[in-house]
Amino acid sequence: MTKRNVDLMTELGNALKAEHGDVLRGMLAETLAVFMDGEADALCGAGYAERSESRVNQRNGYRPRPLQTRLGELELQVPKLRQGSYLPSFLEPRRRWEQAFVNVVAEAYVLGVSTRSVETLVEAMGAKGMSKSEVSRMAAVLDDQVAAFRERPLGEKAMPYVWFDALYVKVREGGRVVSRAVLIATGVNEEGEREVLGVAVAEKELESSWREFMRDLVARGLRGVQLAISDAHEGLRKAILATFNGVTWQRCYVHFIRNVLDPVPRSAQGFVAAALRNVFQQTTIEHAKEAYGKAVALLDSKWPKAAQVAREAEEDVLAYFGFPMAHWRQIRSTNPLERLNKELRRRVRVVGVFPTRDAVLRLIGMMLVEQDDEWKVTGRRYFSVSSMAALLAPAPAPLELESRDAA
Repeated sequence: MTKRNVDLMTELGNALKAEHGDVLRGMLAETLAVFMDGEADALCGAGYAERSESRVNQRNGYRPRPLQTRLGELELQVPKLRQGSYLPSFLEPRRRWEQAFVNVVAEAYVLGVSTRSVETLVEAMGAKGMSKSEVSRMAAVLDDQVAAFRERPLGEKAMPYVWFDALYVKVREGGRVVSRAVLIATGVNEEGEREVLGVAVAEKELESSWREFMRDLVARGLRGVQLAISDAHEGLRKAILATFNGVTWQRCYVHFIRNVLDPVPRSAQGFVAAALRNVFQQTTIEHAKEAYGKAVALLDSKWPKAAQVAREAEEDVLAYFGFPMAHWRQIRSTNPLERLNKELRRRVRVVGVFPTRDAVLRLIGMMLVEQDDEWKVTGRRYFSVSSMAALLAPAPAPLELESRDAA
């Protein structure tokens, strides 16, 4: 017996060195066939074609059953019984292997590996001929995690600051490739911690789409919003003002400068941009308004259309001055969310065209789950506890009102 084991190990070692995949697959198939025959004989109470008083069942031919292994696919011949059924015991571990296999494919998908590269990875693991749609279906094991994340309650802590933005992806629908908007919201809670609040896929950035998205956040418990930060997309702006009654809206100053520069000739854009940026370097609202007035006057003399854009935006683009100075740099623009979107776009470009909207939610949703987890695990606050306390402290009663009451 020992001699046979040594010979088997030698043969296996030689096959591995020579990369004889066919030899290895043949050896594995033969071993499993012997193993299945032994289990089937045990269930029958006697060996194949053996006459015995202990026999309780009989063999009834074979049924084919494919088995994926790292050596490739094996076509097993599983013994059939006249009474009942037989499932080889080693096929139970196979289910665990299949789960691990699916997890590898899904993880590669989330990490932004292209579908073609995932196919190559799958083939290297022994499963050939897998289509792009099958790769996406295997990645569907992530759906439950994404759904739980998107539906989780939000009301545990107040969320004073919320950022809204969208990115566009290509999706195959109805036999053609179309552009779809991925709506994303992040926030900072009352303890200064960042959170990903929600994600959804919509046809476009329509007011109705944003309203539905925001109402879902409110239904899940979003509360305590004091400042909503976004660009000036008309549908988004209207949805914010309609959904969050009484909340201050901060227009992203970076997008604002781009909007003002649109009617300005390229040769003068650097000069105008410098004048506008000077506004957001001021440390008081009074100085900011003074610098803003000078910038508008400069635009009025040469580019009245740009001046009109700036004049109409003043109140919204300077809204951040009403909040703690320690927060100004982050809350006056959508840059905190843009940095996250930049990473999302990098991975989206690898995928190219998504087969379905569900595939979009699966990939971007899992990336956002990972980002939210990372923010929680690092333990670093976006804003300090003391600065958040200044934001959340109740405003003192007006002195004039106290005097009138005393009188």
